[in-house]
Amino acid sequence: MTGSRRLRSDGGAALAVLLAALALAALGPARRAEAQAKPPAPAATLDLTVPGFWDPRRRPERPDLTRIGQIRFLSENDYPPFDFPGPDGNPAGLNVDLARMICEELKVNCTIQARRFDTLIGALGDNRGDAVIASLAPTPALRERVDFSDPYYRSPARFVARRDTMVGEIAPERLEGRKIAVVAGTAHEAYAKTFFTEAEAKPYPNPEAAREALRRGEVDLLFGDGIQLAFWLNGTDSGNCCEFRGGPFTESRYFGEGVGIAVRRGNETLRQALNWALFGLWEKGRFTDLWLRYFPISPF
Repeated sequence: MTGSRRLRSDGGAALAVLLAALALAALGPARRAEAQAKPPAPAATLDLTVPGFWDPRRRPERPDLTRIGQIRFLSENDYPPFDFPGPDGNPAGLNVDLARMICEELKVNCTIQARRFDTLIGALGDNRGDAVIASLAPTPALRERVDFSDPYYRSPARFVARRDTMVGEIAPERLEGRKIAVVAGTAHEAYAKTFFTEAEAKPYPNPEAAREALRRGEVDLLFGDGIQLAFWLNGTDSGNCCEFRGGPFTESRYFGEGVGIAVRRGNETLRQALNWALFGLWEKGRFTDLWLRYFPISPF
């Protein structure tokens, strides 16, 4: 399949940790008072930032839902925490939960079928489904084959440091002489070498090697995919060794336009319906609740 994808996260199939926190009123007109949660480990540092791509001043028009009888969602089963088999073998994960919430918002019946990632666009083109919700990042090649909804998240780049590392402000002039682990051949390596020229970018063959270098103290910082790093920090593999430093880097030239839901070319009715539902879920605070359930330590 022609397309773009972030590096896959490692770790267990699902995140069991839920967040108990005040809702974030600033991220939408309406928020629930609290996100239902189990208290996280006392040592964890929580980042309550939630991505928001929706402008309350630009409310989508309500589409003609009478033309949508049901939505057949296609997803995959091996990209935790977004898509994975649940304990009962059925599809689970953030993308799957979001698809179900979209169905509730639109008040239509939906099905969710998990397939191999490389077969999803072909299955959509063969009319085996109506929409692909599988963390697809739009590319020029993909846009020639499918249309996309508005983005509902993006994978920012983030710096991570050991908790005992004395690193102040994350700025090019402040990291002179620092060693930064990056994965070789990625946009993160290119960005670090372009903008953090006073630091030493040390390439590693894969994310696991870069993370281990940080844990062993071979480098001062790690610069990489924020989604993947948040999943690592949230899980047990990190051993609570490290934490995000500085804010997210979201330059689209390096890190993409965000992740949307793919529909067949020209299916404007369904695309507009998905946009309307996504906006409604954000406005009601349900998207925030969903995001914090899977990312107590947010990549943003």
